[in-house]
Amino acid sequence: PTFFSVMSNRFSDIELREEEGIPTEEFLESCYAIVPVLDKLGPTVFAPVKMDFVGNIKKINQKFVTNKEEFDTLQKIVLHEVNAGVAQVRNSATEALLWLKRGLKFLKGFLTEVKNGEKNIQTAL
Repeated sequence: PTFFSVMSNRFSDIELREEEGIPTEEFLESCYAIVPVLDKLGPTVFAPVKMDFVGNIKKINQKFVTNKEEFDTLQKIVLHEVNAGVAQVRNSATEALLWLKRGLKFLKGFLTEVKNGEKNIQTAL
């Protein structure tokens, strides 16, 4: 078993809601479950990535907990902020989601390089 195979909350387990999108709570739980990977990869090298990652998760969660029923999907959060004219405001949940997506994509790319045999961390990064 690997760290990823025994994770309690995996992205692959999230069921998309027809017409509504990605469930916020399950997505955030999966994001939090990834955080220990960053510690294992290198608490010093990945400290800025971890700080950014956790900060963005918290921003989305802060929006979610203001009204869990209304913001039960990520799409509803984004649409609410777009309609309110705050989606592009610094520290909005929408901005945090954008940066969180970029962080996840970066992490996936890094792990893919390592999986493919790259031994040099700088090259993999």
